[in-house]
Amino acid sequence: MTDITFRRAQASDLPDIVAMLADDPLGAGREDASLPLAQGYIDAFNAIDADPNQLLVVAVDGGEVIGTLQISFLAGLSRKGAWRGQIEAVRVAGHRRSGGVGRLMIEWAIDACRARGCSLVQLTTDKGRADAHRFYGNLGFTGSHLGYKKTL
Repeated sequence: MTDITFRRAQASDLPDIVAMLADDPLGAGREDASLPLAQGYIDAFNAIDADPNQLLVVAVDGGEVIGTLQISFLAGLSRKGAWRGQIEAVRVAGHRRSGGVGRLMIEWAIDACRARGCSLVQLTTDKGRADAHRFYGNLGFTGSHLGYKKTL
């Protein structure tokens, strides 16, 4: 593994991030990586970037964006007012999958949550992503909850 670094995403990273979001069977049906990017992506990036409780991150190797994830830092009353880190939209560029990049990204995200005072890190993954379930289980996550979504 080479020298992978992690940094806050910049607007110039958006095409790479959206391309990774679109590069899987689920994302292909809901994302649009064509250029110029849809205004919704730009608006969402600006909202995330302006919110101190949101962190959109890219993994970079030799100047190339090879991964991305988003952490939402959530305040809550349960667990005696504990903060949680919610990890979302974890993606690794297709040509770098199965090489340890995802593990480094999640370990980095856990450390970032710990540094922000979170006492819990959580994430969701689609029921159809069996490989992701094994991956997160191997990193110490437990499938303790059943999540629900409703499209609006």
